Parts: sequence; structure tokens; C-alpha cells
Amino acid sequence: MSGWMRAVLIAGASLSAAACMTYPSEPRYSTRPTPVQPAPSSAPVQAQPYQQPPVTAPVGSVEGGALPPPVSTTPAQPTYPTTPAPSYAPSGVVTPGAAYEIQPGDTISGVGRRFQTPVQTLIDLNGLGPRGAITTGQRIILPDAAVDTGRDPYATGPSPAGVLVPNNGVAPPPPPPPSGAAALPAQTRPPVVTAPTTATAPATTPIAGGPIALQWPVRGDILRRFGPVGMGERNNGINIGASAGASVVAASGGRVAYVGDELPGQGLTVLVVHSGGWRTVYGHLGSATVKDGDDVRAGQQIGTVGLTAGDGRPSIHFETRQMRGDDPVAVDPLTVLPR
Repeated sequence: MSGWMRAVLIAGASLSAAACMTYPSEPRYSTRPTPVQPAPSSAPVQAQPYQQPPVTAPVGSVEGGALPPPVSTTPAQPTYPTTPAPSYAPSGVVTPGAAYEIQPGDTISGVGRRFQTPVQTLIDLNGLGPRGAITTGQRIILPDAAVDTGRDPYATGPSPAGVLVPNNGVAPPPPPPPSGAAALPAQTRPPVVTAPTTATAPATTPIAGGPIALQWPVRGDILRRFGPVGMGERNNGINIGASAGASVVAASGGRVAYVGDELPGQGLTVLVVHSGGWRTVYGHLGSATVKDGDDVRAGQQIGTVGLTAGDGRPSIHFETRQMRGDDPVAVDPLTVLPR
């Protein structure tokens, strides 16, 4: 056994020695880079001389067209023919005309009625403010288109030169100046009383603290009361319903200052001036039995009940006014008539 193993070891050692003797002493491939040899050429290579670059850029014409316009990615909007905006000429322009001088007792509404001009136009032309306040002696500019109809109890001044006057250019004479137009002290203003809805029989009752006595001008029902009636309008008196043709009497003694039907919306009207600065107005009469300048007593007939008041039945329009300075201020008749 030991001899056999010795023989195996000797044989292995012999094989190892033989393997070492056959390993090459140098590698079989090159370990250094091989230089690249230029390809052989039949013509000799000539060296090119150095050329100095130009100092300025060459100038010459460039052929070609303009660049095409850029292509927009936004969809094209439709175009419409343009029409110039129409121009409008101002309408309703009021041209200033002659000037009217305010008299004692005149009102802006009376001036408007006489000269056929809206009150708002007079206010705008003269800068009178929202109340349209005027004073005696003030000159009110009228529109160039004003027409003097004359005969208004609240516009009694002479016709101004340059204003158109009907009736062949002759202005009707104004009513006589009101008498007894002095203003009452504030403490003498009549107190407010409760009035019935139906007028009682005419009776003379003194006004508390006042210088005159008033009575009902006609028996009847109160169809319209004093005060605002809507749409910016106002009733300056009361409407009394009665039988057509019934007698209408003066509420107090005084002088007739106006008889006529020229007042817009008033129909046939009688105006009576009383002492203490009071006035009474009787509108929408069927007839008048007095004339300008007549002196009347309390209870005297001045006319009859008419059909023009628009109350759906025969009636009259009755106003009581008191002078406050130069203004005849409308007072509710039911506060000064007897109960």
C-alpha cells in the first residue's frame, strides 16, 4: 500500500513539471500600440500658403423673396362692415327770449299759463330751483316761442316787447291790481278744523284770528279734496258736487278781479279778492253773473254750477288763497269754511 501511493505521487509530480516547461515565455499578441500608416498617394502633398481673413464682411446682393407671413394658430374671426355711429341733433332746445317782470301777486304757474310755457321750462331758463321761487320785480326770461295770452290773475304785468301777442298784436289789458294784498302775520293763520264730507247750508262764520268771514259757495258733496292727487300733481282746492245750474255765491264780500276761461284746466272761472290778503277762486262754472271790477257781498250769486270739472257729475272747483308776501298760497278750504 505505501509503495502504491509513492508511485502515484511521483507520477503527479512528473506531470506538473512537464506542464510548466510548455508555457510560453512571452505573450503571443503585441502589447504596444501600432502606428497608423498613411495610405500611399501617387501625387506629392503641397503645403497651402496662409490667407489673411477679410477685415469686413463681403457685401453682395442676396437673391430671394420675403419670408412668408407667420401662420396663426388662432381661428380667423369674421369681419363685418363698419357703419359710423349715427349722430343725433339735440331736440327740444329752448331758445331764450324776452323777459317778463314779476308783479305783486304773480306766481310762476300764472306766468307759465299766460305765456303758454311749462313751469319747468321757466325754472330751467332762470335757475329758480326746485320750488320755482320768484320775487316782485324779478325779471323772468321767457322762451323765444312764448305767446302772451293775457288775462291771468297770477301774471298781471305788462307784455314784454318781442313776445308774440294774438289778436292782431294787441295784448289784452291785465286785470286790475289785487286790493288788500298785505301779508298777514304768522300768528293770525287760521287754525285747522275738521270739516264734514258733505257741505252744509251756507252760513257766515268768522275765521278765528282772521279779518273776514267765509261761507260755503254751494251746497253739495265733497268730490275731491285738497292736496296731492298722484303723478306729481296737486289739487289746490276742493271740488263740490251739486245740481247743474245751481247758484254759486261769493264766500265773502270783495271785488271781482277776473272772469274768464283762459286758465288751462279751470274752465269758466271767477276770482274774488277779499280784505286781509284773501282770495277765493270759483272754477268750472256753467255761467258767470258778474264781471271784472264788480264789488260783491257775501252770499251774492256770482255764477252757476257747470259740467266741465271732470267729476262725472256737475260740480265746481273752489279754492281759498292767502297772500304770504308776494305769493297767493293755497289753503285747504275745509280748514277755513264753517263746519
